[in-house]
Amino acid sequence: MRVADLLASATQRLADAGVPSPDVDAELLLEHVLDVPRSALRRGRDPSPEQAAAYDDLVCRRATREPLQHLTGVAHFRHVELAVGPGVFVPRPETECVAGWAIEAAERSVPEPVVVDLCTGSGAIAAAVADELPAAHVHAVEVDPDAVAYAERNLAGSGVDLRHGDVADAFADLDDGVDVVVANPPYIPLEAYESVAAEARDHDPALALWSGDDGLDAIRVIERVAYRLLRPGGVVGVEHADVQGESAPGVFSASGRWADVRDNADLAGKPRYLTARRT
Repeated sequence: MRVADLLASATQRLADAGVPSPDVDAELLLEHVLDVPRSALRRGRDPSPEQAAAYDDLVCRRATREPLQHLTGVAHFRHVELAVGPGVFVPRPETECVAGWAIEAAERSVPEPVVVDLCTGSGAIAAAVADELPAAHVHAVEVDPDAVAYAERNLAGSGVDLRHGDVADAFADLDDGVDVVVANPPYIPLEAYESVAAEARDHDPALALWSGDDGLDAIRVIERVAYRLLRPGGVVGVEHADVQGESAPGVFSASGRWADVRDNADLAGKPRYLTARRT
């Protein structure tokens, strides 16, 4: 089949299945199969029968709402490419805003800032910080052993200090000495199960999604750990759901030990992450 016909058929199948961006996903899957840049797909050779069959299989799997990144094995995050798949949370574009904040905050602090990424998952934020701010001393922690395996691969050679452990008692050796703490913790309330996209609900690890009845259990832990780790004047940034623009910062405000507590929007203008400064 011709490339144009394959793409048209795949786009329609994905659209019928409710995939949010059927045309883009169809192109990215064909890019993966043909190993041709997406921009050059329509100018290249038509696929062989074997390639067409492989493409058809991937489109069928995507139509069942298997994550695109699981099918290609890759997620792009700011300027880094990450290995992802079953067993690790697939980083979302919204989190790039949180990583960007952490990079800018670290750059403004000291010549060789100490940055800690809590709940690192695939290592996305830690990898971005290390990539864009080579002078930083970056540390990351993850409790899920399956996710740690991906983080080890993604952070290999980056200089990031990756540890396998619970956030609650992580990095005691860094207490009072960290310049920036950043986290993308689980924050979905258990009661919101049915409203979560199938790609996340059925394929991302439960540890990376659910966080108690109100979705704030992990953020409460992050508040305590960040205060322990940061030096006076150090800053923290924590991602949250777009419906937690008041409740998530409220966790920090209620403790009475943070200044400049505020919420920040993502590129779509939705509440996305809180920031605060240790007093």
